[in-house]
Amino acid sequence: METFACKLVHQSWSYDSGGFPKRDKKNTKQSTVSNIQRSVEEIAMATRKPLVLVTAIFTLFSAAVCTAEESVYDVLPKYGLPRGLLPDTVTDYTLSDDGRFVVVLEKECYVHFEYVVYYDKKITGKLSYGSITELQGIQVQRLFLWFNVDEIRVDLPPSDNIYFKVGIINKKLDVDQFKTVHSCRKSLFSPSPCHSAGIQLPAPVEEIPMLLTE
Repeated sequence: METFACKLVHQSWSYDSGGFPKRDKKNTKQSTVSNIQRSVEEIAMATRKPLVLVTAIFTLFSAAVCTAEESVYDVLPKYGLPRGLLPDTVTDYTLSDDGRFVVVLEKECYVHFEYVVYYDKKITGKLSYGSITELQGIQVQRLFLWFNVDEIRVDLPPSDNIYFKVGIINKKLDVDQFKTVHSCRKSLFSPSPCHSAGIQLPAPVEEIPMLLTE
């Protein structure tokens, strides 16, 4: 679906007494292409083996490591959230110990759920079990107006619903539509929130209830 470089943060997962996921800081490591290349050169010098041979061995090893990496679509369910909250165009992500994350897409795009959802190229927020807060980079469309999604959460224990917080309104949606990772469209017939200053303005309070009338 997407190709992740070997620079992603590797994290080992364990669970606390409440069954919630936690990260083991001792086992968190950063593996980069430059580190692998430097290691290849050092081993070639130490063992006096041809650089080509050592490089081939490390290429096979690094490929196995990349295959074993967790994608962002695997991380979301560990927090009780559906994997389809993000489109299939994710190219990279980072997740800090405090839950703050950055997700990078190939480009800005749109997905048709019950509402049209716009994804910016970079999405940020704070991930905790059952919710994403401080969210930036996702908007929903209603009657040619775009509304920033500030928070996404699910019921605990899980139910059939998921909630998008838009301003002061919590919009309840069917969670099933987010269980599958969707393809992302490059454009819509309606104006993009990135290309119209008027659409980017915060929605008036009297227009927010329109989200609840469908």
